[in-house]
Amino acid sequence: MPKPGKRYAEAAAQVEPEKEYQPDEAVALAKKVAPAKFDETVELHLRTGSDPRHADQMIRGVALLPHGIGKTVRVTVFTQGESEALAKEAGADFVGSDDLIKEVQGGWTDFDVSIATPDMMGKVGTLGRVLGRKGLMPNPRTGTVVAPENLAQAIREAKLGRVEYRVDKSSIIHVPIGKVSFDESQLLENLSTLMDNIVRARPGGIKGAYIRSAFITTTMGPSIQMDVASATALKVE
Repeated sequence: MPKPGKRYAEAAAQVEPEKEYQPDEAVALAKKVAPAKFDETVELHLRTGSDPRHADQMIRGVALLPHGIGKTVRVTVFTQGESEALAKEAGADFVGSDDLIKEVQGGWTDFDVSIATPDMMGKVGTLGRVLGRKGLMPNPRTGTVVAPENLAQAIREAKLGRVEYRVDKSSIIHVPIGKVSFDESQLLENLSTLMDNIVRARPGGIKGAYIRSAFITTTMGPSIQMDVASATALKVE
């Protein structure tokens, strides 16, 4: 295993490994110790009590973060007819039907979110092998399969900072909550919105502890453990 670099070691030395920080303390510390020279992404990592092999324990949802995630979100819309003009007017980066599907079949996935109208799902469903493994497949549960009259709203939300979360096979949720350059208050508001959403999304099949541990980290920085009770009590004001 490679030895940590000097910057990382200096950052990690400022974090008490056994301490469970309050959410506001964790956010402030993450900003302080971020070691890279670029604007690192701040991430939330949650270890859950879910067994994702069981459908009634699958954790998945979306949250609209009030301050976005600090990046330009490229949106692709699979639709046809009059809806194509609606999607372009709403700010979608790529819009199309059969032509767009053919590009994706060829391996093109240079976008961050894909949205589809219901009439396109029969064709878009054939892209599962390409889009599924990248988490880009439109899905009604995450609000990315929408009726034409709701396209504009879905595109605007995707652009503003709509994030999707889902538990992975290790029962962990990883979600960005912003950038190191954000104010502490902005990061804390994003964190509160996300935690409130995830707590509300608890599946009925999970018994015992739902959130077992919670960490804040940055792209190149050390993990900072939060007090679980305080993190799960965060609310949107």
